Amino acid sequence: MTKLLAWGRKLTRGARSICARNGSSYIPIGSDPVQDKAPAVPKGHLAVYVGQKDDEFHRVLVPVVYFNHPLFSELLREAEKEYGFHHPGGITIPCRVTEFERVKTRIASGSGVSNSARRLAWRRNY
Repeated sequence: MTKLLAWGRKLTRGARSICARNGSSYIPIGSDPVQDKAPAVPKGHLAVYVGQKDDEFHRVLVPVVYFNHPLFSELLREAEKEYGFHHPGGITIPCRVTEFERVKTRIASGSGVSNSARRLAWRRNY
């Protein structure tokens, strides 16, 4: 009987250690996965919310380097016009998610900026 109790305690400790690990997909008993806050943002990224007023907003992770890009700057200007600087909550981009994904794709591919501007940005960063 004592071996069974010791085995149960060992099993409980092992389960707790698995649930306590960062990045673990295990959810501890008693926690509500729906009520828990959003997952952590990886280093080098920011979370922004994309959507229009009458549509639902989507949380999108954006690399920090995109914030210096002229196309993304235009989206931020639109957000400033729509919400101002004293908007409660996170950065909210007022456009459709498909438009936002198109801008992200253009930035990632390197289009949307003239070659001279791209070379200048490269020199500034390195």
